[in-house]
Amino acid sequence: MAMNVLMISPGYPAEMAFFTRGLGYAGVVVIGLGDQSPDDLPAAATQALDDYVRVDSLADTEAVTDTVVGLAHQVRIDRVECLWEPYMLLAAWLRERLELPGLTVEQTVPFRDKERMKQLLDAAGLRTPWHVAAQTAEQVRAAAERVGYPLIVKPVDGAGSADTYRVDSAAELEAILPMIRHLPQVSVEEFVDGEEFTYDTICAGGQLLFENICQYHPRPLLTKVHEWISPITLALRDLDEPGLQGGRQLGGAVLTALGFGDGFTHMEWYRKADGEVVFGEIGARPPGARTVDVMNYVTDADLFSAWAQAVTQGQITSPVERRYNAASIFKRAKGVGRITHYEGLDRLLAQYGEHVVAVDLLPVGAPRRDWRATLIGDGMVIVRHPELPATLEMARRFAAELQLFAS
Repeated sequence: MAMNVLMISPGYPAEMAFFTRGLGYAGVVVIGLGDQSPDDLPAAATQALDDYVRVDSLADTEAVTDTVVGLAHQVRIDRVECLWEPYMLLAAWLRERLELPGLTVEQTVPFRDKERMKQLLDAAGLRTPWHVAAQTAEQVRAAAERVGYPLIVKPVDGAGSADTYRVDSAAELEAILPMIRHLPQVSVEEFVDGEEFTYDTICAGGQLLFENICQYHPRPLLTKVHEWISPITLALRDLDEPGLQGGRQLGGAVLTALGFGDGFTHMEWYRKADGEVVFGEIGARPPGARTVDVMNYVTDADLFSAWAQAVTQGQITSPVERRYNAASIFKRAKGVGRITHYEGLDRLLAQYGEHVVAVDLLPVGAPRRDWRATLIGDGMVIVRHPELPATLEMARRFAAELQLFAS
């Protein structure tokens, strides 16, 4: 008898459609639950769904629960899955209500609340940035005095680098206080001076089935404040490189400390100049900004389907081999208005074409995006190569020489 999986928000954000498709490939019955119109669902999601239940708002937990409980009286539900950060607590609540396996509410909270996460990891003896939670402007000022400058102010339940600020002085703190006023609580934490990496995993039954490490060039905090930067996310082929072992060990210890069982995780960690590794944060979800695509190009695998196999079958049925280094380069147009033209693309493709595996730039005539509001900017290029220096050279050339213009 096929497993019935309830997939929350099967078509939004865009990557969710490919995870929904992965569930379909895994041979389960996929029931979508979302507040999108069925007509707005991406084709990849629509083709994989056996049924779709639309609710007015996923944010209305009580109404959604009533709907799902009613659905469970009509059809057996074996798992509830959600890979979109805002509704992971909803998924946990539904699992508890239906007595299904997976993360509980208590287990999910540390993946959403960065302050609670760090408290648990501190208790487990793992190195995190020094941190203090704050709810008012006065508490933020007091926390800054305790932590010391430079420091980071960030939301406790955010994703990516949204509403995250580096602060180097009391004067800078006063300047950003109005910008974080809308947040009910923030974490004030030590600024860790070092290189920034990810540690991404797929697990089943608490066992590690797949792992990945990316390095950011430069750190996301810099890309957040300088529009001219083309952010690079570099997925590394060789995870046995000695300089990465501290991060791998730390990531594994975090999974154990938080009791993670099944699914995707995305972690960030820092490597200081003296070799010390410091944990940043973790989400019980895949990385965003098309990074799963980058990992697919590293492995020539379908990690959307690998996730689905892990959560429904407890294994990844096909070996996943790391064959390449791969890098995404996000571009931000110069000017405002609509994209008028590109410069440098033809020259770079002529030189590196066989190693360029994706070009997804806004077409001429399209309105440029707000670079502060989206990680993907006005489009991206993905390159790959078995050798790391060659991959970095290509990525840096596309970052520096490919230009998009708008007016």
